[in-house]
Amino acid sequence: MNLNASTAAASVDSTAPAPSPGAFPLPARALGPLRVPAIGFGAMVLSPGMYGEVDEPRGVRALQAAIDAGSTFIDTSDGYGPDGHNERLVGRAIAGRREDVVVATKFGFRMLPGAEPHRFSVGFTFGELAVNADPRYVRAYAEQSLRELGTDYIDLYYPHFPDPRIPIEETVGAVADLVDAGLVRSIGLSNATAEHLRAAHAVHPITAVQTEWSMWRPIDPELFRAGRELGVGFVAWSPLGGGFLTGSVTRIDDGDFRRNAPRFSDENLAVNNDRFAPIRSTAHELGLTPGQLALAWLLAQDPAVVPIPGSRTPAHILENVDAARTLLHPDTLARLTTVLGGISAAGATLL
Repeated sequence: MNLNASTAAASVDSTAPAPSPGAFPLPARALGPLRVPAIGFGAMVLSPGMYGEVDEPRGVRALQAAIDAGSTFIDTSDGYGPDGHNERLVGRAIAGRREDVVVATKFGFRMLPGAEPHRFSVGFTFGELAVNADPRYVRAYAEQSLRELGTDYIDLYYPHFPDPRIPIEETVGAVADLVDAGLVRSIGLSNATAEHLRAAHAVHPITAVQTEWSMWRPIDPELFRAGRELGVGFVAWSPLGGGFLTGSVTRIDDGDFRRNAPRFSDENLAVNNDRFAPIRSTAHELGLTPGQLALAWLLAQDPAVVPIPGSRTPAHILENVDAARTLLHPDTLARLTTVLGGISAAGATLL
């Protein structure tokens, strides 16, 4: 790693909180009352149909590699994979290690029998998604997730998307009842606006808001401002732009969920690889991989942001985790701000 370049320097972050013995071998960050490693793990990639096929043993090995590396903040959802597949996979991986991990999951996609789909438009080619976050179903959703995960509490529980037909205050009020019952420890929001966050926080303190945030998808400024004002943390999903920011994606195979994303069409992918070439060049100068630079940059945007990259490969997981120990020089950050300010990614994202 190049530690001496005056405008492109990287070093170990000596200001990060030192982990206590047996806690995190990574720098830690605070999401409200939750203390988590600076790099979490997004488990969505481990379910079939998301990034192509994957077998169960490989998924468990990936999760265990992440935990062993200190990436003990695990993010899943009742809607990842068929019939709760992802939550069951996480449950298998954390069996016997529950106290070592912070588990976040989301609800509303895997609808209970009789729950009416509430549809809303999205930017992917399938055009719409459906959820149901009616307060009448929230406890049953949580109990279902607890069974799948093999645990008796959820550390951080989110409605996966705000329900277009249910006020967010009503959904969050039902989750607050689960906090009172000891089934949930903290409440989050996922894919929410600043207006959603303020309304929800007035009902019950919100620990974190999960939002798409990366070098190719800036956070909404109003959401960022609201989070800072309210002391709410940020969990960045797709911090590597669905793998694009690793610099290794040149085509998307059939059976890969990313084929639904306009940014990954053959035409847009070629354009985006050309536009983001300066970022890859900067990573090379620093002695970092492009993915590590993308994660280190994101960590530098705010002390309360925690990226949750996912990977199926232990070597890539270790590579991602190592970004938590990298502190970018202010000159490098200024340079990246200038470069990114002149780039606009081609193609729509989910929201």
